[in-house]
Amino acid sequence: MIDIKDLHKSFDGNHVLRGVNLNIERGETMVIIGRSGCGKSVLLKHIIGLIKPDSGSIRIDGHEITTMGRNELYQLRLKFGMLFQGAALFDSLSVAENVGFLLLEHSNYDEEKIGEIVMEKLRMVRLPDEVYWKKPAELSGGQKKRVGLARAIAYDPEIILYDEPTSGLDPVMSRQVDRLIIKLRQELQVTSVVVTHDMESAYLCADRIGMLYEGRMLEVGTPEQIRNSNNKIVRAFISGGYIDTDNL
Repeated sequence: MIDIKDLHKSFDGNHVLRGVNLNIERGETMVIIGRSGCGKSVLLKHIIGLIKPDSGSIRIDGHEITTMGRNELYQLRLKFGMLFQGAALFDSLSVAENVGFLLLEHSNYDEEKIGEIVMEKLRMVRLPDEVYWKKPAELSGGQKKRVGLARAIAYDPEIILYDEPTSGLDPVMSRQVDRLIIKLRQELQVTSVVVTHDMESAYLCADRIGMLYEGRMLEVGTPEQIRNSNNKIVRAFISGGYIDTDNL
């Protein structure tokens, strides 16, 4: 579904991605871990075509996106849903208007049909009907994440990107979000890419985990393979220990 080869990107002389190679299968949940500032979110933005690489290839469902024009990318992005780190809801719109925004802009559905879809998606992420007309300011952090997730799936995407989905949530709510990610993969058969620092979340959600380190994909494997990795950098990261690069 997603094939990334030798991806490079620099910003103001800072070489963030240094030859990333990664293949993500259709229907798979790939979790990307790594230290802050290692380029995880930059990689997500490349996958959705918001950033063009300096060199390298990204193929989505067989189509090379690095050479696509603006209109082609615009159509490609309709295949994606994205849950942003801070949910990124429109403060002036209600929950229903936030979730239905893409449908209003890009579908031919009437208001009644959009309302039905919005209600279906809100129930799918286990939000009660009474939040329908609330504004984001009236919601808890966990509810905002769920509304963001309902918006991400409103247009029935083939791929969902999650940028730190459990960031800022307590452990109980974090596990609820994890279970929603698993539920959506099972019910919608979507391909998922999850960026996270939360190793409990990574082990729970992932089919495979990839660790990004110094601009390259250091190791990719199943949760069990990553948990039992012999790589000193991987072991230090997953245990929360100090990575002493001078003594590797």
